[in-house]
Amino acid sequence: MPTNNKLKIFNDPIYGFITIPNSLIFDIIQHKYFQRLRRISQMGLSYLVYPGAHHTRFHHALGCMHLMQKAINVLRFKGVTISNEEENGLLVAILLHDIGHGPFSHAMEHSIVNDVSHEEISLRFMEELNVEFNGSLTLAIQIFKGEYTRPFMCQLISSQLDMDRADYLKRDSFYTGVAEGNINSERLITMLNVVNDQLVVEEKGILSVEKFLIARRFMYWQVYMHKTGVVAEQLLMGVLKRAKELVQQGEKLNCSDALFYFLFSEINRDSFTNETLMVFSKLDDYDIVAALKEWKNHDDFVLSNLCRMILNRNLLKVKLKNKAIKSSELANHTEALMQKHNISKQEAAYFVFHGELTNQAYQNKFQKINILFKSGKIKDIVKASDQLNLKALSKPITKYYMCYPKKKM
Repeated sequence: MPTNNKLKIFNDPIYGFITIPNSLIFDIIQHKYFQRLRRISQMGLSYLVYPGAHHTRFHHALGCMHLMQKAINVLRFKGVTISNEEENGLLVAILLHDIGHGPFSHAMEHSIVNDVSHEEISLRFMEELNVEFNGSLTLAIQIFKGEYTRPFMCQLISSQLDMDRADYLKRDSFYTGVAEGNINSERLITMLNVVNDQLVVEEKGILSVEKFLIARRFMYWQVYMHKTGVVAEQLLMGVLKRAKELVQQGEKLNCSDALFYFLFSEINRDSFTNETLMVFSKLDDYDIVAALKEWKNHDDFVLSNLCRMILNRNLLKVKLKNKAIKSSELANHTEALMQKHNISKQEAAYFVFHGELTNQAYQNKFQKINILFKSGKIKDIVKASDQLNLKALSKPITKYYMCYPKKKM
């Protein structure tokens, strides 16, 4: 195929036209591993709370690449040397940073795969693609792992103010309709600079950074940690956990071959082979939804009820508190459910449980957002800002939740 046919344009509802800069990026986007992201929801089951939140990881990855192109142009304009090879490395690394996400984004990591994060799976995919593309992803992998000699490039991929966050806050705010999360990512990028190979924000960008951190806090409590979204994700994790239990007891559950592989096998970091990666690449949201529809009529009380709850959006009740949940409260709900349905304590635990949610909008313990003053001085945003809230935003806030069935269950 002639190269000029590969310089396509995507029409994005947030940024307008996104251009594909070269044929390598085009070929990666065309690859089946990347196309799979069209079938992975960016925000898991959040659409049960915000009906518009049906955008995908595919959308997000392209948006990140677009912002990275802008960041590279801004930094070059300010005299930062970025070679063509480094530019390609940055674009490929940000394009593929989420390629390892499983169905409904985070639910898989905590249920049918043990101790293997989506970042590790992303790296496995990148290494696999690097073989296929004759080593042209080597630099991108170095940057993605945070091992490249120029730290600011790694910070553009993963830091307190990276292109990932700059896209997902704006995108998730747009698709949920939660206006408080709408940040001006373009202005933030225009304020970026590099000093001693470290990423900084120019002094005139302080207000934009403040807005970014406050928007992040809003989005976490209002969207990502919305109690209904949390309970829906817990139920989905419960479905996968219960299905795995049943399959390992010898039950035959109808589902796709890819999903059955993960239900049947004990997969952890050591047993995550190349074969596992190939099966994982065939797994997406559709496998899970098809399974839910199939299993809702299963004889098992736990599995069928959990599936129906998600499909019909008839979820558990959630109580959110500032103090830890008392075990006596849980015990009362558990006992009532066991008696009503004649089920065991282990089965009741799928419907009565508790947990905690922690939100820290700015984690300055590990990485800082540094502000560059006209004098050449560099200060952490918390010290540079007169916005008192920022100090509070760097402290973790924990809330406690308890889930239990509604009366009619």
